[in-house]
Amino acid sequence: MFSSEQMFTVKSTNPTRYMNATLLEKVAKLYYEDGMTQETIAQKLRISRPKVSRLLTEARAEGVVQIIVNSLPNGFEHLERELEQKAGLLDSVIVRVSDQDDQALMVQELGAAAAQYFERIVQDGDVVGFTWGNTLSVMADQIPMMKLRQMLIVQMVGGMGDPFSDAHAGDIARRVAQTLNAKLAVMPAPGILDSVEMCEAMRNNKHVSHALSLGADVKVAFVGIGSFRTDALLMRNEDIISWQEVDPLIKRGAVGDIGLRIFDVNGNRILSEIDQRIIGVELDVIRRLERVVGVAGGTQKYDAILGAVRGKYINSLITDEDTAKRLVQDL
Repeated sequence: MFSSEQMFTVKSTNPTRYMNATLLEKVAKLYYEDGMTQETIAQKLRISRPKVSRLLTEARAEGVVQIIVNSLPNGFEHLERELEQKAGLLDSVIVRVSDQDDQALMVQELGAAAAQYFERIVQDGDVVGFTWGNTLSVMADQIPMMKLRQMLIVQMVGGMGDPFSDAHAGDIARRVAQTLNAKLAVMPAPGILDSVEMCEAMRNNKHVSHALSLGADVKVAFVGIGSFRTDALLMRNEDIISWQEVDPLIKRGAVGDIGLRIFDVNGNRILSEIDQRIIGVELDVIRRLERVVGVAGGTQKYDAILGAVRGKYINSLITDEDTAKRLVQDL
């Protein structure tokens, strides 16, 4: 009934202080030491189930029952807690990757961890948002099939790159919705347009404006954190954005992006004409969401992850061990 992580200690109490001390101790021992259900205890002692529940609550409150949670061997519980405190995060998941220098393997293992995290925290009826990226694509493939018909999956940034790519924002959202039998809200537009005028016209489209407005309703968002390197998905083949456009921003301190919204290592936005050509939820909107889970790791993305944490664009993080240790030192 209880995991090996938990150890329960039942202490005897003073019968002269509590009229129901004997019953209190008996119920606590049956529940915590013998593993009986509350219903079975109620039948055994011929008392009501609500009374069993009240006695167990009282046992905890009076110190008759003490619960000690032990860390699992080789776990990251202490590091996760330190990271959460230093970074001001709601939650974190630290993954021990097989090869720190293999970015492809990093993507696979972080994506699998993100899928497990998704399964743990989301509930039917939630509005769940996704941006784009290779790690989120792996995550989408790893989420187990469930029936969450009241869930709404929201695409938070327009489609970017090859529309047939697994990492395309629309494809990620669609695959997750199909796996969960959930509802789907797509953003029927490119992620970035060629001109400000085209972007303004696209935003005025009723379907696009409705999709953008849903971003503020997201309860849990999963976001990729991009960086500027030659093999990065954002820069690959320059079919989304060119180095000619990015170079001036890098000179101004740009280190990464979330949904094409660019920032520096301190979390400050790097604004430019590019922002006026983007179809996607604004970072200020993302920052106000209840839970924003950044999924990223590796040395090449470190500055981008640090900037995302400092900018408070994410409040939960799934990353690798080395990145977590560096964040603890630098924050």
